[in-house]
Amino acid sequence: MSPFQRTALCLALLAPLPVVAEDTPAATEAPAVRQPLLERSQEDALALERSDNFLALWRPANTSDPQGTIIIVPGAGENADGPQAVGPLRRKFPDAGFSSLSLTLPDLTSQAPVARAMEKPPAPVTTDTQAVVPDAGAGVEKATAADAENGGAAPQDPMQVDAERIFARIEAGVAFAQQHNSRSIVLLGNGSGAYWAVRYMAERQPPHVQKLVMVAAKTPGNAPQGIDELTPEVKVPVADIFYSDRQQAVDAARQRLDASKRTKGAPYSQVSLKAVPDRNAQAEQLFRRVKGWLVPQDK
Repeated sequence: MSPFQRTALCLALLAPLPVVAEDTPAATEAPAVRQPLLERSQEDALALERSDNFLALWRPANTSDPQGTIIIVPGAGENADGPQAVGPLRRKFPDAGFSSLSLTLPDLTSQAPVARAMEKPPAPVTTDTQAVVPDAGAGVEKATAADAENGGAAPQDPMQVDAERIFARIEAGVAFAQQHNSRSIVLLGNGSGAYWAVRYMAERQPPHVQKLVMVAAKTPGNAPQGIDELTPEVKVPVADIFYSDRQQAVDAARQRLDASKRTKGAPYSQVSLKAVPDRNAQAEQLFRRVKGWLVPQDK
């Protein structure tokens, strides 16, 4: 396989895409191409970290007539070539007629450790301190001073900050797939990556993504909405693949299925898998199920 076929890409949101081959450390510049318009306005895109370069792994389909591109969103603790699901799927789909583009996610603000403010030692209990009554006015003065230090702006919700950064990377991937004349674009999220994928589809309603696949979906503990609440808002066909070995996963899948029944929307289907000890066999099982849903006539 040539270095061109095994390619790692550093995707820039608004700049031409520099290409780095996986097999060699040298980098070469790709020809400047005209970027297609994204779903949001250019002004909004400029506000989303213009200089955010990130690693994504690209493999073109091994056919002269590709069926489309699968954009893979990994979960927490995974990278763009994770061994459980992300890596095997991105490597297998080019032989099935789909190009694959596996993204990396930014470090999540919502999961960053919060530094605890140093507590002052308690004042000794004396006759004076026992008689002290909290001064409400002092509290207002402290709050006003804190607002002044922050420029009067309310602190941003960390989950929303994460969403904007992740959505920007997904949209960069969609734009890249469009540049490669993808017949269709499929968004696949694994683990907590499924949460970000379904949230992106529900909130942005991107016209260039035709299908959504969720694998072993997990909702982050601090998410404002669960996946079961977001999925009915998606306007494209959804495949929900889960593992039935854990009762918690089964219960969550049931909630998603029930929510889909309460809303008349796009086609929604669930596929139950059982984990197998052999990692390669499990990866092959997952690949066949995803492929079977994407290309049902090819069994």
